[in-house]
Amino acid sequence: MLEVNRHKNIEILSYSYVKEVEGYVGNYEVTVEKKPRFITDDCNGCGACAEVCPIYCSNFFDEHLGVRKAIDIAFGQAVPFLYDIKRDCCVECFSCVNECELDAIDFSQKPEEVHFKVGTIIIATGWDIYEPEDEYGYGTFENVINQAQLERMLAPNGPLEGYMHRVSDEKEPKEIVFIQCVGSRTAERTYCSGICCMLALKNARLLKEEFPDANISICYIDMRTNEKGFEEYYQRSREKGIRLIRGKVGEIREDPETKNVKIRVYSSLTDEIINIDADLVVLSTAVLPSQGTEQIAKVLNLDVDKYGFLTEAHFGLMPQETRTKGIFIAGFAQGPKNIGYSVSQARAAASKVAELTSAGEIDLELIVAEVTEDLCISCKRCEKECPKGAITVSDNEVAVVDEINCDGCGICATCCPTQAIDIRYSRDYQLYAEIKGLLAGD
Repeated sequence: MLEVNRHKNIEILSYSYVKEVEGYVGNYEVTVEKKPRFITDDCNGCGACAEVCPIYCSNFFDEHLGVRKAIDIAFGQAVPFLYDIKRDCCVECFSCVNECELDAIDFSQKPEEVHFKVGTIIIATGWDIYEPEDEYGYGTFENVINQAQLERMLAPNGPLEGYMHRVSDEKEPKEIVFIQCVGSRTAERTYCSGICCMLALKNARLLKEEFPDANISICYIDMRTNEKGFEEYYQRSREKGIRLIRGKVGEIREDPETKNVKIRVYSSLTDEIINIDADLVVLSTAVLPSQGTEQIAKVLNLDVDKYGFLTEAHFGLMPQETRTKGIFIAGFAQGPKNIGYSVSQARAAASKVAELTSAGEIDLELIVAEVTEDLCISCKRCEKECPKGAITVSDNEVAVVDEINCDGCGICATCCPTQAIDIRYSRDYQLYAEIKGLLAGD
């Protein structure tokens, strides 16, 4: 992150979102709205403001397991290293203003729009975590957490400073259970989240190293370890004494006195019912398209699948391209995948951008749709059917073809009820002439 921040040709617009994009490949006009931090860029990150701030609030970076000041840094390695003020927590005592020697605190800041032009766009908006509602006791039982919360508990810079303990009474857990596929591989979300199996194995190994005497079990549907070295990691985890139970948890309840979580699970491999009195339960919850993915899909008019992930132009041949020329996708924005796959996609998207822009000019296909204005009745069928979004029809106006995005597929011509649309160099009379010439013979 520091290398990116220091690069002379890279500009980071953090705490911002893309509000509007207009134009076409090679000439996109982007409008970005920068949210107010109420801190100017003069801030040097000294932290004096946070020291005198009297207000504590929930820390989103620590998955709400810890606290932060109303004025604070997002996390220790944040780039850029700028503080921000949570106005919904701030009581405006102005202690921070009096303490700041650089006068970097500005409560009058308002959202600011930034406009710039770009030739191509790569979307890498990541993912959000599924928050189960009353599923497996999450949000109700104190000692039921998800993988993201466990990650922050184990982190040296987390709310527990790396010293893991139970949420309810701060005791060391002796019986730990991981439950896989929570919210995924269901009727609502049939896909596999792709990362949960290895994440559970990794965190189970870390917990086993910290608590060698603890009993750790992983309840799974299918253990998917199909990448290089993953199967070996799975086997080593078993050798470390981590128990793997192939089966779904059928019953889970909390002991009101001990706060332990009593689990009943059927093992399909041993054909037995297993009862576990767990100190801590960790849910491997589904990954979801981020809110940013949904927002940018609307701004750029991109296709999404039924789950909300961005759709590529062709899964096998054009996995990075979208239906709009000059817009590419990478990582979890397209669908669930691990870090290695995400890095490969990012590099592929970057190479596609370099291929498209390095020449300085873009070659366009001459074979595109053409509209005969006198025949167009503004029915908008072509606009609805165009897979590239290259045709627009205003009210009581004729259809207009965006020749840059049009690839001459001919769908619009086939659905037009008045035959107002033809494909350049493939007009009906030209095709008839070719057929006539072929049939004429010598």
